[in-house]
Amino acid sequence: MLAEAPEPIDIVKDKLKRTWTAGDYGLIARGLEQSAKAFLDSVSIPEGARVLDVACGTGQLAIPAARSGAKVAGIDIAGNLIAQARERASNEGLAINFEIGDAEDMPYADAAFDVVISLIGAMFAPRPERAASELLRVCSPGGRVVMGNWTPEGFVGDLFRTIGKYVPPSGMPSPLLWGEESIVRERFGEGVSELRFTRRNLRFDYPITPSQVVSHYLDYFGPAKRAAEGLDADGRNSLRADLERLWSGNNTATDGTTQADAEILKVEAVRR
Repeated sequence: MLAEAPEPIDIVKDKLKRTWTAGDYGLIARGLEQSAKAFLDSVSIPEGARVLDVACGTGQLAIPAARSGAKVAGIDIAGNLIAQARERASNEGLAINFEIGDAEDMPYADAAFDVVISLIGAMFAPRPERAASELLRVCSPGGRVVMGNWTPEGFVGDLFRTIGKYVPPSGMPSPLLWGEESIVRERFGEGVSELRFTRRNLRFDYPITPSQVVSHYLDYFGPAKRAAEGLDADGRNSLRADLERLWSGNNTATDGTTQADAEILKVEAVRR
């Protein structure tokens, strides 16, 4: 039997865009705000540095980076998230250039930024080698590319495998490969002079029960919402039950709320 030909990249990207514009990731991201800020603090961005937040979502990193005095731009494939990011920046009087765009083909000059950062964002680009090349291209020589990527072994690895049981294969490399050190080394290759890895946790923190978190995700988290929409009633009930077991089994809170730690691989690359 002949293998199926891969889908054209424009179709893959259209599906990706529809996935991330489904629901409202801005509501999901609220559960990670404190951990995202701690991640940003660990990057130690100098005041006045030119910073690009790739796959910036609603500005979870870009906005606090601008508050601290960096000159910030942000790019994301999802127009609804960029609209939220612009509104948030405007409300705070922050001059951040947010653009709708593609992490594999960014509209910036070579070496335009001192720090290029992406927290659980660029890892979802469908052609990771192109994304890695772009991250390096827009970074100045001696500048840093910093990523925080979910690991295959962590809670979110389990979350994506759970959702993946209910959707057809995407044909893309698994985004979780960005959480494997050897793969990241291959992707950045000779473009970097230094490459450092640190494993740390991001904490999901929601003031609701695990069962309510699952409802929240099925309503607002694009991958879960799209998966549920493609299922019949029995399939949706099975997906919900699997997700409730996962969230309940990883919940460390004992007061009726939900806290779950999820491992990321922090990548710090110095552009050659």
